[in-house]
Amino acid sequence: MEKFFKNDSRLGIPVPDLDREWEWEAYPAEVQDRILLHWENIRGSIPDRIVDLEKIINKKQSQLEDEQDFKKSCCLNSEIAELASVINELWLWYRTSQDVTGKIHL
Repeated sequence: MEKFFKNDSRLGIPVPDLDREWEWEAYPAEVQDRILLHWENIRGSIPDRIVDLEKIINKKQSQLEDEQDFKKSCCLNSEIAELASVINELWLWYRTSQDVTGKIHL
């Protein structure tokens, strides 16, 4: 399945990387089934990934509460914002829906 997915180091999950449009005639049915099954397994891991990132955010927010150095506070804020952005993108991937009648929006 590595052929159809690429690891996104920012998100911490593999994401679809199809070499052609998702159409029923573009990939044999057996390949489509394997791609969809693999995606559903990845998709199922997204909530756990989000929980892990939320824990990191909570830790950084606790550090921010006690931080006296302005530069360090700015850095922590930036890190928190980046993690929140990753969470937002993960939710978008999680909500990606499939239309079995012809197209998949990946």
